[in-house]
Amino acid sequence: MTLPAVIFDLDGTLVDSEPNYFEAGRGLLAAHGVDDFTWEQHRRFIGIGTKETLEALREEYALSASVQELLDGKNRLYLELARGATEVFPRMREFVELLAKAGHPMAVASGSSREAIRAVLAGTGLDALLTTVVSAEEVERGKPAPDVFLEAAARLDADPADCVVVEDAPPGAEAAHRAGMRCVAVPYLAVQADDPAFATAGLLVRGGQSAFDARAVMEWLTA
Repeated sequence: MTLPAVIFDLDGTLVDSEPNYFEAGRGLLAAHGVDDFTWEQHRRFIGIGTKETLEALREEYALSASVQELLDGKNRLYLELARGATEVFPRMREFVELLAKAGHPMAVASGSSREAIRAVLAGTGLDALLTTVVSAEEVERGKPAPDVFLEAAARLDADPADCVVVEDAPPGAEAAHRAGMRCVAVPYLAVQADDPAFATAGLLVRGGQSAFDARAVMEWLTA
């Protein structure tokens, strides 16, 4: 029996990095004259790649800086925060360790920059187990397009049909579905549990991280 390959989203799935992304985005916008960016406004972009987020914000606030300038600025601010403190969800760490012990191929496929992904994995110690990494910077389209997941499968030498994606946001669940992969959906925001994109998930953990059971998901994975 071929063990399913497991592809993890990073932000909001493996680690609780959204507070750092919010602070980085808020600081970036403040530097460009926008001083009223709120968490509620940030929530719209959870699950969307950094580049796509900044493209939308640049248009919304009529910013004069280029997308690349904004991207460089936000990555710089985010890395300062991420290196200081990024929390791994404990039940996700347990899940990664169980998968590694069982021999499942694993990868991380994220909308974050490659530098940010590497910094977070190194800072949390997850880099020892998650060595295959794909950033949206390396593919043509970010989520909800399937590109990052298909690239991760290719690097793992796995058929997409034999891959399972672990995701916290609707765009990621949609990307997994479009890639022809099963999905374990663990909503970062409880209010998103009924989002239509999550209806395609093979397993929906409606209660989010607090309801995630690593051993139960292991059993589902190989059933």
